[in-house]
Amino acid sequence: MAYWLMKSEPTKYGWDDLVRDGSTFWDGVRNNAARLHLRAMKPGDEAFFYHSMEDKAVVGIMRIAGPQEPDGDDGQWVKLLVEPLRFLLRPVTLAQIKAEPALKDMELIRQSRLSVAPVRAEEWTKILAMSEA
Repeated sequence: MAYWLMKSEPTKYGWDDLVRDGSTFWDGVRNNAARLHLRAMKPGDEAFFYHSMEDKAVVGIMRIAGPQEPDGDDGQWVKLLVEPLRFLLRPVTLAQIKAEPALKDMELIRQSRLSVAPVRAEEWTKILAMSEA
């Protein structure tokens, strides 16, 4: 299983929307690097749901629930079905992530504009621990 971080603006589609809907297609991604990450995702992988813009925090965990499907007519882009697993007991903010030395190489920090990014297993574990502290 691989781990990921996927960003969404909560005013457009937030964690509560995903929980209400039960699942959704993660679509509309039009960045080449993010597209490569979407193509690497497999059903069963897990992803942090990150609220961008105002909140700037990891707020929940979702599961990749289905295989890639085309997103658009040209076949260049993909979308994935995701479903909520659980919310974090305490959101982990971007400021907390930046302040944690063990997370200094996290893609969220290194490539902050990327909407879909991999998360290393040790980073995943650290963020979960931070949310439970």
